[in-house]
Parts: sequence; C-alpha cells; structure tokens
Amino acid sequence: MAAKPLAGVTVLEMGTFITGPAAGMLLADLGADVIKVEQPGTGDPFRSFKGGLYSPHFQTYNRNKRSITIDPKQPDDLAILDRLVETADVFIQNFRPGVAGRLNVDPDRLHGINPALVYASISGFGTEGPDRDRPAFDTVAQAASGFLRLLVNPEHPRVVGPAIADAMTGFYTALGILAALNERHATGKGRVVETSMFEAMCHFNLDDFTHLLSADQVMGPYSRPHVSQSYVFQCADGKWLALHMSSPPKFWENLATAVGKPDMLSLPAFESREARIAHYEDVVAFLAPIFATRPRSEWADVLTGLEVPNSPVLDSAEVLATEQAKVLGIEVTDPDGPHGEFRTIRFPLSFDGERMDSVTAPPVLGADDADIRRSIERPDHGIRRG
Repeated sequence: MAAKPLAGVTVLEMGTFITGPAAGMLLADLGADVIKVEQPGTGDPFRSFKGGLYSPHFQTYNRNKRSITIDPKQPDDLAILDRLVETADVFIQNFRPGVAGRLNVDPDRLHGINPALVYASISGFGTEGPDRDRPAFDTVAQAASGFLRLLVNPEHPRVVGPAIADAMTGFYTALGILAALNERHATGKGRVVETSMFEAMCHFNLDDFTHLLSADQVMGPYSRPHVSQSYVFQCADGKWLALHMSSPPKFWENLATAVGKPDMLSLPAFESREARIAHYEDVVAFLAPIFATRPRSEWADVLTGLEVPNSPVLDSAEVLATEQAKVLGIEVTDPDGPHGEFRTIRFPLSFDGERMDSVTAPPVLGADDADIRRSIERPDHGIRRG
C-alpha cells in the first residue's frame, strides 16, 4: 500500500494546460483527493488530441484525479461548486488576472463560503505591474526571467527542452499550498497563495541572479558547465556520454588513466581547475577524438570502474530499461485505465520506506460527475475522500 501523507485533504482544481494541473497532480500524488473541475463538453484544453480528449500532454499532469464538469456561469452548476467549496481544503486556478471574478470563483467569494480554504492563484506575470495582462506561456516565462538564454546555444539558437517554467510554477504553487495548510493547523484560517510564472522562474534562476548581485557577473549558457567541468562526448557508436568532473583532482587523475593519457594533466590546458575552465574548448578538442574511438558502453564501464562521474546520455526508453530504474520501481501502472493500461513514472519520494508505487489513470472528462454530485446531495454533503 503506497503512502498517502495528504489523505483527507480535498482539492478543487480549476486548472488548464500545465501550471494549475501540475500543482494539483503533486498534491494528488501525495494522496490528496483532487477533483478537477472542467468545462462541460471540452474540459481542459490540454485534453484535445487527434479528435479525442485524452492527449499525452493531459495525461502527464492529471493522474490520480477525479473529474467533474461544471460551468460556474450557470446558476445550478455554481450552486454545486459552492457545495464542494464548503468542505474543500484547497482551491487551485491559473486564470489570467480578472477571469476568476468573471467566473464567480474569486478568493473573496469563496472565502465567504469557506474561510478555511487555501486558495491558490497562478498567473503569468503577477497581479500588478505593466505586464499584468500579458499572455504567458512556458517559453515566454523562461525568456522573461533570464533563464532561456542559459539554455540556448549561441552558435545554433533554438528553443530546447521541456516545459520547465510551467512545471516549476506548479511545484512552487504546491509548496505554497502545503505551507498554508500547515499554518492553518494553528490559525484555522485559509490563505490566498499567489505566484506567477515570471516570479517562479526568477527564483528558479537564483544562481544566475546571485552571481549578478554578489559578484557583478552575468552568466551565459556556458558559465555553469565550464565551472562544473561538465562535458558531453560522442562515442564510436554515435551515442553520447556525459561527464561531470567537478573539482576533486582524483576525478581528473582517474580520467587520465581511463583515456590512456597519464601525462594529460601536465598539459597547459589541464594543469589546474582554473586552466581547465579558461581552456574549456581545448579540453574538449583533446578528449573528443579519444572518446570517438570506442563505443559508449565500453567507456561507461571503464569510467565507472575508476569512479569518474559519468552517465550515458539516455533517452526515456533506455532509462526504463536500466537495472537501477527497475530496482527502484520508477515505472508504475494502472491496469484499469479508461483507455487500457496506463503507464507513468512514480512520485519520487518515499515515506518510512514506502514508495508511491500505485497510480490512478487520468480521468476521462466528467468521469466522476455522478459520484461527486451524489456525494453533495447527502445530508452531511461530505465529499468522498479517495
């Protein structure tokens, strides 16, 4: 039985796309009963995929939840939502500023129904300032916070990588919700927990800002890999291998042994950490042809045997095939998903040795309409905690 430290906490999530649903998913993974409140007919826009309403993107951020369809602009539906709010612990929305009021789910109104409610509001650029009403998506938030420039290769400028700003904003929101829930034990009162993608990514980009504010240094895309001595090399089979050499001299001494160049560290570009940072490209030029002589698996075995920090640069299928992933039970499944077996990655925390090794597939739109509506028609109108 998986640990559920948030069992008994009920969350209403009116989230769309990623930020709000990501926050809800984190709480659901920890055992909260997360009820996803969706627009009838279409639901979360992230559902749409190839003529259906169950996209891989939607599945990523909506497992372990229940779904009810409610249009808060309709009086009857709003009454149902209000009944849910009465006994909920948390409400999450990621609308643009002003939209919550038009949908009758602004914090003042909901706190009038339930003063103990923890109300989480996520925006793109915050609730004030000249950018308040700007639309914000992942790449926009990454760029506006100074983070994107640290990922873009200046010689080949392209946006790369996953939706970091969206996901991180969800993480920060969930953290704020947990803090407010903890405080509520002492005060009995709810809170309005607010963040924006811009604020979240500025904090996530903390190292960049700290270098600016403490040392007047503006970091670039190569700043961290140069200082951390991180490298990627292509091997004879075309596969990539990553090294993170950091600062201990033994790593470099053992690397010299591994590549068969015992005198390598006497070369000017290798003679000290400062030299390797200053001559990073020369280090790469020296080592790259060597790594190109043998397949990746051979290099990984040699380097691991000599305790040189390394890893093959794996794709997702290769990760799940590793013995480490299998031993740790990284992949979990729900055999009874609405479209067959649902496979995903488990929540990474363990509690007293109990892993979060069970999962419920994301719900189809309105899957729990009847069950949830029946629950609020009972005399005590309590919500079933799942």
